[in-house]
Amino acid sequence: MNEKTAELRDIFMDVTDDDTITEEQEVTRGSLTENEREIKTKLRATIEQMRGQLSFDTDLTIDEYETIVRGFYDEAGDTSLADRIGRDRDTVVRARHDLHLVREAETASDADAFRRLSTDGRTDEAIADRLDIPESAVSDYRRVVETEDEIRRVNSRYTGEFEELLTDADLEEHTDDVTETGLEDATEGMETNVSM
Repeated sequence: MNEKTAELRDIFMDVTDDDTITEEQEVTRGSLTENEREIKTKLRATIEQMRGQLSFDTDLTIDEYETIVRGFYDEAGDTSLADRIGRDRDTVVRARHDLHLVREAETASDADAFRRLSTDGRTDEAIADRLDIPESAVSDYRRVVETEDEIRRVNSRYTGEFEELLTDADLEEHTDDVTETGLEDATEGMETNVSM
């Protein structure tokens, strides 16, 4: 308590003849900060827009899609996400692709060769033999390639929006560091000779 507050408290007690000077504070409802509410609203709007404009392979609820997007950017695995929403792992993978979220490990080691072989009309078995991958992986790679093509067609618009919404906190931390040290680094080793 600072000096002014103590002084006001003493005046109040003298005037009212009451030694109770506190009152109950109103409990705020809801646990989301205003910033979190805004993120949630924009995130859900982006998902709804995607669902309206693109062909989704899955029919999850908006809450389930939101959980998948947030989990993806929190680096949660597909099995973990499946547990969170009560669905099977394959549904989560398909939903992730609907949302244009591709894991680095999903892409073919030689994506260009895979694309050429796929467009040449070769069978899954022939593609698997040529690339030395399991035949079961060919359909997975094909799905990833289709997703990557769709991402390119929309200029990574949706993934950009997700990243902007869900990675700003990380960027903010990094920019704080840059702000604190940027000028120091830029002027390191410079001599200044200023006379007034």
